[in-house]
Amino acid sequence: MPKHILVGYDGSETARRAYLFALDLGICSKARITLLSVYQLENGADTAGLVMTENAGQRLDQLRAEVAALAPSPGAEVTVDLVQGSPGDALLSYVEKHGIDHIVIGHTERGALARWLVGSTSTDVLARAHVPVTVVR
Repeated sequence: MPKHILVGYDGSETARRAYLFALDLGICSKARITLLSVYQLENGADTAGLVMTENAGQRLDQLRAEVAALAPSPGAEVTVDLVQGSPGDALLSYVEKHGIDHIVIGHTERGALARWLVGSTSTDVLARAHVPVTVVR
């Protein structure tokens, strides 16, 4: 059974379902849960980087409030974190740095062109993760 579950969270409906699934799994296995949101900076966006850094605390507070609204009494230890980077890379790096032993991530259906242009975080994580991954639709 997992001891530390990482949930990739982007605010989408599938991410919300992934969090609630992870919460149930965490309660059953008495695991800690870390909800991780990843933000990306545009190419050469030094100014955007400064603004995001200044607003990171505010965004983290918003995430905590959103998660609390989804499950006011979660029944498991839940931590919310925010990092900068490419979503797949950031999630997998977080796994290595924090001893995560299970990943839960939502999957949003996109057309072939959208997948080709922007990729799929869930597909990327599934292909490269060295821990079990649950994809929630």
